[in-house]
Amino acid sequence: MAWLQLRVFTRTPEFAEELLSAYEAAAVSFVDGADTPILEPLPGETPFWPDTVTQAYFKEHHDLAPVIAALREALPEGEALRTETLLVEDRDWVRLWLEHWPVQQIADKFWVVPQAKRHEVTEPGAIVLLLDPGLAFGTGTHPSTYLCLEWLAQADLKGKTVLDYGCGSGILAIAALLLGAERAVCVDIDPQALTATLDNARVNGVEARVQALLPEAFEPAEYGVVLANILANPLIGLAPLLARCAAPGAGLALAGLLERQADEVRAAYAPWFSFEPDGQREGWNRINGRRR
Repeated sequence: MAWLQLRVFTRTPEFAEELLSAYEAAAVSFVDGADTPILEPLPGETPFWPDTVTQAYFKEHHDLAPVIAALREALPEGEALRTETLLVEDRDWVRLWLEHWPVQQIADKFWVVPQAKRHEVTEPGAIVLLLDPGLAFGTGTHPSTYLCLEWLAQADLKGKTVLDYGCGSGILAIAALLLGAERAVCVDIDPQALTATLDNARVNGVEARVQALLPEAFEPAEYGVVLANILANPLIGLAPLLARCAAPGAGLALAGLLERQADEVRAAYAPWFSFEPDGQREGWNRINGRRR
């Protein structure tokens, strides 16, 4: 089965979405028309890119003429409204992402692997974190996530409690548990991230040692390892809280920031932490520290 893709270029994408849904679109989404990423919206925000395209899919033989006419009547661009249509062949999307998502060796004997590719890791004693793309950000392919996994693989985690603040898919907390940590608390503003974290913890057999919480339910306590892979500004704002949550001598890993933002983020944590050399990958930066 094929699908008709209708792309709408308008200054009011949210109105286009409502109209497309009313005209029986099977799916409607917003995509970036100019490669300007939005990484971490605040709670309740629905941010748009400067060049947002509203993209809808209809069944192959759906008549798009009345849909486009309604869009031109309702949207501010009127008859000048730009639209594009394309016939898209249905595909095996699971097989497609498997083809493009490789097995990753993070460190000696530590791997991040899609479930369907588990058989590809045959090294004796390998520690394998099983993870599939899902509801929340964090698959290990992004440089920031990789930098945190790399740090965890080299850290002494045996018996430690871990705080993963801004957990996304839970990949960092789960990695810490597989690498020897005792227990992990995961915090995120997005309920879907908490669902993904618990699902991934179950797949990896560590669900009994994971607690997933919204920020309002989180009560600060002291942890032996504190992780936060978010963005520079939230990291700066969280400095007092994360310092309060780090036990004396606790390890700290901060990521989600660009290399040019490292000094500002480091300065926010300097009253409480001493620092080790940063990690860098593809323009992204990881700050490592230890609670004094």
